[in-house]
Amino acid sequence: MVAMQSYPYVITVSSEKGGVGKTTLATNLAIYLKALDENLPVSIFSFDNHFTVDRMFEIRGQRTAGTVADLLMETPGRDLIHTGQYGVGYIPSSGTLADLKGAVKGPMVLARLLALSRIPGIIIVDTRPDLDILTQNALFAADRAIIPVKDMPSLENCKNIFTLFDQRGLDRKSLSLIPCLVDERIKFDGPFADQKSLLKAYAIHRGYRCFDTYISKSPKVESLNTNPDGKIYPILTHAKWTEVHGQFAQLAQTIMEEYRATTEPRAILFHQWLQSEEERKKEAFFARLSGLKSECILCNRPVSGEGNDRVSFYFEVSDGSAAGFLEEACFFNLLTTNIYNLDATLDDDDPTLHILRDTARESAFVFRPVTNGSGTTVDFHRFDLDGAHLMRKSYSLKEYDGGLLRRERSRLYTMMAETFAGRLETTADSFLLVHPVNREKPEAILSEDNYRGIARLKKRIAQEVMAV
Repeated sequence: MVAMQSYPYVITVSSEKGGVGKTTLATNLAIYLKALDENLPVSIFSFDNHFTVDRMFEIRGQRTAGTVADLLMETPGRDLIHTGQYGVGYIPSSGTLADLKGAVKGPMVLARLLALSRIPGIIIVDTRPDLDILTQNALFAADRAIIPVKDMPSLENCKNIFTLFDQRGLDRKSLSLIPCLVDERIKFDGPFADQKSLLKAYAIHRGYRCFDTYISKSPKVESLNTNPDGKIYPILTHAKWTEVHGQFAQLAQTIMEEYRATTEPRAILFHQWLQSEEERKKEAFFARLSGLKSECILCNRPVSGEGNDRVSFYFEVSDGSAAGFLEEACFFNLLTTNIYNLDATLDDDDPTLHILRDTARESAFVFRPVTNGSGTTVDFHRFDLDGAHLMRKSYSLKEYDGGLLRRERSRLYTMMAETFAGRLETTADSFLLVHPVNREKPEAILSEDNYRGIARLKKRIAQEVMAV
């Protein structure tokens, strides 16, 4: 199992209902798994803020560096693992997780972080008693999600987790219920003799998978969390003669068998997906890059190699038929002369030009050819970079500007003719978008994340422009 040395098998313990023994289950399961195989790395961390994991596993006097918050901020997980009591590794808890929730964009962040974590063996994730974004991440990253239930309300809450998996199109097979804190003294008349039988019957009737074992309620086990030392003692060493000890041993054996039967944990599958996704992004980036015009369509100078810091704008026809970069000076000249009708002889330090340049670098410009009985016009629109509509004007599209003595080709006509390539009269549903770029690295606008923003902007612009 070479892969298992680099990619963790992830177990998440989760329940929306508090008081069901969730953290006791997570911490003690880690100890029992380690006892079954001393050579197997077993680690644990918690998204809850009660620091029970730290109280259970930290070694007195041990210096700690980094917490679970650092994991979410992209620190490699293996660098955060501390050697703890009973041979179990742990990532220290954090009281600042609530402040980080907004930075966790989507429910698959933890899956990616664990796929890249280099944490070996088994890692157990304890969660808060709710379905916040961190709990969702822990559930979606898990090879086995264990859901403790102790009564009907906690069983009712389970449906939210199953619904969450259905909505994401994920396989429910990773979810398993386990009756916890079962009071053996409670007996019923009828087909269900006790709590565990009743809970399992209801769960199976609703299509939920259940472990064969269960965890009993035990005053002895409850006392392990409350003592003058302020420590938390494990069931394995301090409640060895209770039924709960045997139940944990059976659960751990079941989990160990599942682990050993898993040749490719979810972390390695997700890592493979990440690699293929990176390849796809690279291919898409180079495809977009190779489809660009090699010269500025306004001055015919090359837009790559030395001097490409002159490039300040990206253009693309909405139907994808043409794309490329424009030199800053060329596009500013078009705006000043053809759009804003300013004097072409204005000095470079003229305040009006400074305002125009600053505005242009914060705007997206749209040019839409419109053909009617009297010829072709261009609907010009200016948007901010979030897609808010700021301005609209219409211009006659003439090939030449000026009188007979000072006749020169219109930059606006040149741009429209080059981008629409003779299709000006047949492109009623298309428009030309011009967008500012980083002059130091203009091609960055074609990267996956940036280009996704361009696509969203085009969609929003299309709704506005085509409605006119």
